[in-house]
Amino acid sequence: MEEERLSPKKLRPFERIIFPLDLADPEQAIKYVRLLKDAVGVFKVGLELFTACGPEIVKRIQEEAPSQKIFLDIKFHDIPETVKRAIRVCSTLGVDFLTVHCSEGSRGLMAVAEAKGNIKVLGVTVLTSMSKDDLKEIGIDIELAEPEKLVLKRAELAKRAGLDGIVCSGLEVSKVKEKLGEDFLAVTPGIRLLDKTIPQDDQKRIVTPFDAIVNGADYIVVGRPIRDAEEPRKIASLIAEEIQKAEKYRLTHKVH
Repeated sequence: MEEERLSPKKLRPFERIIFPLDLADPEQAIKYVRLLKDAVGVFKVGLELFTACGPEIVKRIQEEAPSQKIFLDIKFHDIPETVKRAIRVCSTLGVDFLTVHCSEGSRGLMAVAEAKGNIKVLGVTVLTSMSKDDLKEIGIDIELAEPEKLVLKRAELAKRAGLDGIVCSGLEVSKVKEKLGEDFLAVTPGIRLLDKTIPQDDQKRIVTPFDAIVNGADYIVVGRPIRDAEEPRKIASLIAEEIQKAEKYRLTHKVH
């Protein structure tokens, strides 16, 4: 039953939307949970909110929106034993998704897979804020400095280690699915609406909701386009409609 609940094939369009609660104020976060709990499928708790509130915020979200999933986006990265112990603690919180950096390496990722319990653990491949130049700057070998190449290499590593999926941009997701199969989950951040621009946007590898789903994303992370809208629920609803169109497109065009 748990596997079925988390399977993207069983989801309604709005349930594919992950909304990040990128706020330090728990009351503001809960306000968005109340507003959007019937408009998105997953609430994401990231570093800012978890640092401010700790595990208590997970309980509050569960109380306010018991039907929605919770994505704890901490992006763990440390020595294998430390990460393994942290994952075991997270497995007691009742969250559905969790992230670790693929740069943990195979030993670290296998330790995570061993400790994850019922949580779906996703490997962060290459942050969507990073470009080819950024990868070169931090010393990535020139042969892998193309984001797509590095994403594919790290995605393969994550699957071999026993993780459930990865986080990657919508520009790379079709290659990931082609190489690693439809059942390997792909969560795509860096989602932007076609007719909207975001001042001082730090995301570089971006796609629309439609393109992300057509390319094979199982879930999309949509933050600022919803949060900054005058009517957040309306925007979430429009995104769900776009997801539904993309699903129909994949069926009629036999996109795999």
